[in-house]
Amino acid sequence: MPTPLRVRCATVLAALLIGTAAVTSAHADTGPGGPADTTPPVKLDPGARGLRLRPGAKLAPGRVLDIKSVVETDGGTQRREDTNADVTFAVQAEVLFDKDSSGLGGAADTRIKEIADEARRQHATTIRIFGFTDNLGSPEHGVALSKERALSVQRQLADELGSSAVNYQIRGYGEDYPIADNSTEEGRRKNRRVEISFPRGGGK
Repeated sequence: MPTPLRVRCATVLAALLIGTAAVTSAHADTGPGGPADTTPPVKLDPGARGLRLRPGAKLAPGRVLDIKSVVETDGGTQRREDTNADVTFAVQAEVLFDKDSSGLGGAADTRIKEIADEARRQHATTIRIFGFTDNLGSPEHGVALSKERALSVQRQLADELGSSAVNYQIRGYGEDYPIADNSTEEGRRKNRRVEISFPRGGGK
């Protein structure tokens, strides 16, 4: 019985995607959150007539791409990044702290409560809190300030979660790992941030 055109087209598309995935998604099963589930949802038949592979050609192992979703809110002052493995929040320092300070203020309580609510929904048992600064001032000051800010967020988050079962990993990276151009004030503002991340679904 001939294979329906719709099935043949879907099979060809799946083969193309899998071939691409083998090259472009090497990061899908790595990262601080542990391995993502890259098991293909369906079994593919490499002998299917619709594939029309060249003689001797073979399909790459099937895997699922680690899809990344990034959403910015509140005028870009907060960014949420979702992957198969992790949930990450990046909040600009101006939202959480006064200038050159590690004392929480402003909208910090509301933002940290929102993050705690999501960590609770994901049953997070490991939470990473990393602080970053721009490149103004000495590198030593940037590292110290970013670590102090990460610690301030950790203390508030621990109060919100009220659980001793959560393991916190805290780092201050100073001006390392910028996400924007430090030659402009807009870029420096984005680089002054605290990132809070945890594995999706409570993994380690």
